[in-house]
Amino acid sequence: MTSVLLVGLGGFFGAVSRYIVSQWMKKKFTSYLPVATLIVNLLGSFLLGLIIGSDLSNITILLLGTGFMGAFTTFSTFKLEAIQLHINNRKKECYIYQLIGYGGGIILAFLGIVLGEFFTLI
Repeated sequence: MTSVLLVGLGGFFGAVSRYIVSQWMKKKFTSYLPVATLIVNLLGSFLLGLIIGSDLSNITILLLGTGFMGAFTTFSTFKLEAIQLHINNRKKECYIYQLIGYGGGIILAFLGIVLGEFFTLI
């Protein structure tokens, strides 16, 4: 039961944080790509990598990794926005969006893991 509460608590704060960051990004930046979702997912990939690489306790990983980061990042919105770009004949933007989202996410998650492991060694 404790695990469920930790994931739920982390998820609550992750979802609220995503909403705040997304709204702020939409007000500050205009772009031909859905930048708010892209930034949230890239930041989330890096932070999740950092959490996993830092050799944290299982309880902390449930709270921050599964709960917070699971709710903070949004794969479904990412896919929906990519499909909308494609349907609106913005295929070039669709491909760029997906390349940055997937490629950047993988690279940033890897960098987060390496950095987390480095900080663990210090």
